[in-house]
Amino acid sequence: MFIAAALLALSAAPALAQAAAGDTASGRIVQTFALLTVLSLAPILLVVATSFTRFLIVFSFLRSGLGLQGAPANLALIALSLFMTVYVMAPTFDQAWSEGVQPYLENRISEKQAFDAAIKPFRGFMLSQVRDRDLKLFSDLAVDSLKVEDRASADLRVLAPAFMISELRRGFEIGFLIVLPFLVIDMIVAIVVMSMGMMMLPPSVLSLPLKVMFFVLIDGWNLLAGSLVRSYG
Repeated sequence: MFIAAALLALSAAPALAQAAAGDTASGRIVQTFALLTVLSLAPILLVVATSFTRFLIVFSFLRSGLGLQGAPANLALIALSLFMTVYVMAPTFDQAWSEGVQPYLENRISEKQAFDAAIKPFRGFMLSQVRDRDLKLFSDLAVDSLKVEDRASADLRVLAPAFMISELRRGFEIGFLIVLPFLVIDMIVAIVVMSMGMMMLPPSVLSLPLKVMFFVLIDGWNLLAGSLVRSYG
């Protein structure tokens, strides 16, 4: 799975290997160095080209809206985001592995063919989620060689940051919708406390259990997880 995601960074590897093709030993050294570099960047690439960012942002908003500082713990939120990412991205990972990585490991296709085949499902996933406005932004900022003439053929160096911006925006949009009802509960509790003259009682003392109870009664985790998965169509 991580190897499939790591192939996103191999855009420069085929060129380096081809440059060293005249010397077999040098070519192998360059390929090994490129592979180690890509594997070291695999966790970052997993975040850049998958749904992980949206999940983690939404869960962070949820914890802030509930007013809980340490529950769920960061490790729990990251683990939940990771496994939901694996669930959502499973068809993409499987396609990248079966069409790109596995044939390359079996020496049935070349490095360039493996990269093109493995990157195709990730490109399709990112194109299905990226906003035209974000893609146009990075296309306009790019040099002439990276200008996006056709959306389907957008260069990864333009598509990846545009996809990240789109994911951040959608994560914040969903987070706002999650925080809003908790904010209403906070306001109602604060008004009630002030109307009763209990000025020394922090409203959060009463609103926190109410918000937790509200979230549990509506089966919030089930609703949120289902909505996040469905948001990817």
